[in-house]
Amino acid sequence: MRTVVFVAPFAFEITLRFAEAAAQHPGTRTVLISQDAPAKFPDSLRRHLAAHIQVENALDPAHLAEAVAAVAERSGGVHRLLGTLEQLQVPLAVVREKLGIEGIDAQVATNFRDKATMKDVLHKAGLPCARHRRLTTAEDAQSFVKQVGYPIVVKPLAGAGAKGTFQVHDDRELSELLAQNPPHPQRPLLAEEFMQGDEFSFDGVLVDGKQVWHSLTHYLPTPLDAIQNPWIQWCVLLPREIDHPHYDDIRASSADSVRALGLRTGVYHMEWFRRPDGSIAISEVGARPGGAQISRLMSYAHDFSFYRAWAQVAIDSSFPNPSRKYAAGAAFLRGQGDGRVQKVRGLAQANEEIGHLVVETNLPRLGQLKSSSYEGEGFVVIRHPETAVVKKALNRLISLIRVEMG
Repeated sequence: MRTVVFVAPFAFEITLRFAEAAAQHPGTRTVLISQDAPAKFPDSLRRHLAAHIQVENALDPAHLAEAVAAVAERSGGVHRLLGTLEQLQVPLAVVREKLGIEGIDAQVATNFRDKATMKDVLHKAGLPCARHRRLTTAEDAQSFVKQVGYPIVVKPLAGAGAKGTFQVHDDRELSELLAQNPPHPQRPLLAEEFMQGDEFSFDGVLVDGKQVWHSLTHYLPTPLDAIQNPWIQWCVLLPREIDHPHYDDIRASSADSVRALGLRTGVYHMEWFRRPDGSIAISEVGARPGGAQISRLMSYAHDFSFYRAWAQVAIDSSFPNPSRKYAAGAAFLRGQGDGRVQKVRGLAQANEEIGHLVVETNLPRLGQLKSSSYEGEGFVVIRHPETAVVKKALNRLISLIRVEMG
């Protein structure tokens, strides 16, 4: 019986889905490490665990190493050390190296996590990505603007989900941003040229360096637009036609990119743009599953559990390779204003027109506090064999439903 350790710093809903998949994977005994108490985790997960270890800081490599070493001593070794949270990837890799556990090492994890290093590697490999500069001083930012012009995007080196990302249009905005977030050699920032065009994501699976499966997602509009305009109810769309020749360039570049960054076996999530001239540019890549309900949508689009498939890759280094049966999409319901949810308008009409396409809902609750996430206060998932039907339904949903705050 193989021992698998899954690290879930907090009992987040999306993390629980992957933890349960690992805990139920055949031929394994799974130990959960978290800084949350066992009572915060559902019975559906706890009954499949061999043990739950609570640590003070589940993002600290020293705390993790001590807990994992104790598991290894009791069980005769650890087969895999896993976790899906972006901020965990380097700490997990450090512990793997220290304890001799198979998987992504610290250098590969850093290649994915440090966005400046990532783009340096991609540029060196001749792969298309935005021009960029690591900022350690205000002068670095000013020099970069002289090179590429405005607008630029400034973000953390180790960001995730467009959080902490700012679009800068002129010298005044740059000065204000640098005053609020001064770059420093110990706290550098990343500046990039602002990418014009449509934004997408690409999810893939590598096994022994070969891309064995992939998925595509359209953002409507871009996540940065959604962050900068809190009133926007944005959507993500998974088209059914993922093998269309229109995507040949990103399929090839995505696999080359993650191999250049050092991934041999695993799941990855990539953000990318198609410029107005038709060319592509890679924004960033994570060596973990995507957010924004994308794993849920991939499950619906293929009629299988992507969470269990992830566990199969992570533990067995194999993948079931399902076929795409549907297009799928999520409309994110974002409150208009601040405070708490006061009213949700348009649900009855939306249900009458589009209810037959809906496969899952997580509707805003009256009295619910406004979310700090660009995913908003709730979402609706729909699917249909035809991409055009799903896209039209998403647009109709966000035009009908309004979440009023106050």
